[in-house]
Amino acid sequence: MLREKLGKELLVFDGAMGSQLHARGSLPGELPEACNIDHPDWIVDIHSGYLESGASCILTNTLGSNRFHLEDSKYSVREVIEAAVRNGRAAIERERARCEREGIDKESFLFFNIGPLGQLLAPIGTLSFEDAYDAFAEQIDLVKDSVDGVLIETMSDPYEIKAAVLAVKEHSDLPVLACMTYDVNGRTLVGTTPEAAVTLLEGLGVDGLGVNCSLGPKELVPVVEKILSVARKPVIVEPNAGLPIYKDGKTSYNVTVDEFATYIRGFVESGISAFGGCCGTTPEYIRACLQEIGDTPFAPRVNSPETRVCGPTDCVRIGGRTVVCGERLNPTGKKKLKEALTHHRLDEVFSEAVAQEKAGAHVLDVNVGVPGIDEAQTMTEVIRGLQEIIRLPLQIDSSDPEVLERACRVYNGKPLINSVNGKQSVMDAIFPIARKYGGVVIALTIDENGVPDSADGRVAIAEKIIKTAASYGIDKSDIIVDCLVLTASAQQEGALQTLEAVRRVREELGVYTILGVSNISFGLPNRPLINKTFLSMALYAGLDVPIINPLDRELMGVIDAFEVLSGQDAGSADYVARHAHDITHAVLSAQSSVTTLTEGNAGSSNLTDVSLFALVRSGRKDIIPDAVERELSLHEPIFVINHVLIPALREVGDAYETGRIFLPQLIAAAEAAKAAFAILNVRIAAGGSAEGKGPVLLATVEGDIHDIGKNIVKVVLESYGFSVIDLGKDVPPERVISAVREYTPKLIGLSALMTTTVASMKRTIEALKELPGICPIIVGGAVLTSDVALSIGADFYAKDAMETVSIAESVVKKSGNG
Repeated sequence: MLREKLGKELLVFDGAMGSQLHARGSLPGELPEACNIDHPDWIVDIHSGYLESGASCILTNTLGSNRFHLEDSKYSVREVIEAAVRNGRAAIERERARCEREGIDKESFLFFNIGPLGQLLAPIGTLSFEDAYDAFAEQIDLVKDSVDGVLIETMSDPYEIKAAVLAVKEHSDLPVLACMTYDVNGRTLVGTTPEAAVTLLEGLGVDGLGVNCSLGPKELVPVVEKILSVARKPVIVEPNAGLPIYKDGKTSYNVTVDEFATYIRGFVESGISAFGGCCGTTPEYIRACLQEIGDTPFAPRVNSPETRVCGPTDCVRIGGRTVVCGERLNPTGKKKLKEALTHHRLDEVFSEAVAQEKAGAHVLDVNVGVPGIDEAQTMTEVIRGLQEIIRLPLQIDSSDPEVLERACRVYNGKPLINSVNGKQSVMDAIFPIARKYGGVVIALTIDENGVPDSADGRVAIAEKIIKTAASYGIDKSDIIVDCLVLTASAQQEGALQTLEAVRRVREELGVYTILGVSNISFGLPNRPLINKTFLSMALYAGLDVPIINPLDRELMGVIDAFEVLSGQDAGSADYVARHAHDITHAVLSAQSSVTTLTEGNAGSSNLTDVSLFALVRSGRKDIIPDAVERELSLHEPIFVINHVLIPALREVGDAYETGRIFLPQLIAAAEAAKAAFAILNVRIAAGGSAEGKGPVLLATVEGDIHDIGKNIVKVVLESYGFSVIDLGKDVPPERVISAVREYTPKLIGLSALMTTTVASMKRTIEALKELPGICPIIVGGAVLTSDVALSIGADFYAKDAMETVSIAESVVKKSGNG
């Protein structure tokens, strides 16, 4: 019933819950979810207010009703959720009765509301993907038969939202909508773009998607437009009522009801399918939106299918310019890579990945199939490690369905899946995996009879695979065909048949193509010459994704030149940028030679030459100890800190501030630096002096159980050599004061995420300011601004971890410590 309405008529959701509870007398810091039991009448009244204002969909008061948020609560997850559903159903029944009395034809729906768990998932944090999944599954098991749908919202980590979506889909048949929250830079906290979020969520099979919280409606316009430009599922938008304003102990927001309604009408005209409100909105906002929308035609945006894959932050679209798939993480024919995998030297594998990303690859093939290892376990470890240090989407390459299943489950994003072929048994094993987790499947034109000699035979197999995929609910936009490259030394006529098959698959079947280019030259002298020539022929035939060695500058140059001559590189801008210094590069290359992990002479993965500076910058914690020891064989510890670690961290910080890297890379670099500092500080202490800055005291204020932001700040401060005392979350003023007296910090950092806990932060600051000689106080959190920070008595406001470090450096420098 609900699914039939999604995308067919405009769905209207409710607005904020927390501010409504506060207006009814909820105490600062009181868990909103506890009010389901302590004040059920409040909850029913709030729901009813939104329904009467015109909302057709209400959310259960359960945003934080998970085992982590409620671990110190007086109520269990079951008690909170069951009470919340009762309250929601009571409100819907009240609305049904009202509509019946007044002769109104209206259907109302109850959505179970899922929010973040309040902990960072690995590799940024410590919570495992499966533990996150279990927490979400626990919630769904309690509501699968008592609500109409599920809305997952306020998510900033695509890995967490993937765990939530899978939990919903594997534990119920409920419709599921999923929203992420974005910063002013147009990305989520961990750096995910709207396009990547859409790619992931549609791959997972959600019924609708969009954005909530984040910003005011004006600031969300570019985010919504990016979502609408690629989404094929219904889009929901739930903005905040602007920025919070804290005055005279009360919080208000800077976007008026009328302004909010005007923007919502614009979103409806642009093609959204559902709207509601988030922080600061009230029933008046929803009512005004409906009045403003009036008779505006419902016309959801319709987009054509696109072939896209993504990692945690960015997506790659296939079918425009050439997409290079790096081939160097496949042990076939690579003795050193086989040895690295056999002996579990994964740091060497990761170095190859970093080199390929730097060389310009867009996607990396990952194959760990060597005899004698646990392929599934190794594949999951490699994928997790790679996604910690690089941003590229991955191509999961295995002939074992179990390996593909486990890899797709832990993969953060929508991968390429390599591969399926024309054998029915293989399709029956692989397509359910692709359907469940999302993925673009590579279809090999081979079946029970082998590889056809002719282009006709290969096209026929491709067509069979595409039709079978459709029977599993997989659109042909999620299929890429590999027409297979045979060695020219053995089957010379096969090269032209492959190219003809590529052309026909593109033109007749409307599907993109991929080829392993270097297979063509096996057994022939001067293989690079054959490879380059065949690549240029394949590109002309319509090849979209060549699997090549991206460290081979001449092969990459063929692609650059082809894109100039085919008109894909407008004004030859990219070609000029990449090749203007080719003569200089050629001279330098002739003067040096390098040995690589894989055979060949393009690129370098010699770990003994990787500097500590480079390892910190790239977040390579795994091999930090050896690099530190190399530095200590040449320099004193203080020199290493001041001339290697700090400059590396500054470069990372600059990259983060300018949007060239994002939170996962920042945290990885911070952890690598912490590992180096730990070794150096031991050496310094052994020499009779201890190096350290601070201490800095951190706490999430009383009543606030959200401490993700504080935890990020802690990691980054420690990476800069600060001593950090973390008091945790929900910390009362008395405990902060006690810690100040015990540790005498140089700086105090207070965090708050909830609007209702700003007052608690103010009380904590007031209590601290009464202490003689109190150190500076810095505050941060989603509900704060510099103006709010000033109004509650803070000395500094920091918008993120790097700004906190900058302030901390300045404070300790003035105090003479650091």
